Amino acid sequence: MQRACFRLHLRQDRIDAYRERHAAVWPEMLQALKQAGWDNYSLFIAPDGTLIGYVEVSDSIDQAQARMALTDVNTRWQEQMGEFFTELDGASPDEGFELLDEIFHLEDQLASSAGDEPTSAPSR
Repeated sequence: MQRACFRLHLRQDRIDAYRERHAAVWPEMLQALKQAGWDNYSLFIAPDGTLIGYVEVSDSIDQAQARMALTDVNTRWQEQMGEFFTELDGASPDEGFELLDEIFHLEDQLASSAGDEPTSAPSR
């Protein structure tokens, strides 16, 4: 499984409309995402328009994106979503995001430290 986190930038004047659009995503789009292996998928918006996405996929984000690219609903969705973003340089939103590097995952570190003696808490 791969955990992927990505960043995009929303146009300030379109943040409210973007929120509204995602309050009721097309059922066909929801099903396509699920069938393409997009699990535990969430979007987060900062007040400055920074959009952060998080998704877990069984293989790789590239393969999950490729599966979505084969669907008609994704093509239609991306065409409509393009108007909300800045800095895409002609790419669709699902191709123009910046992947972020994962540097810490609690469960991975806990698993790798299993069997190690616990460290004591700092004294006060």
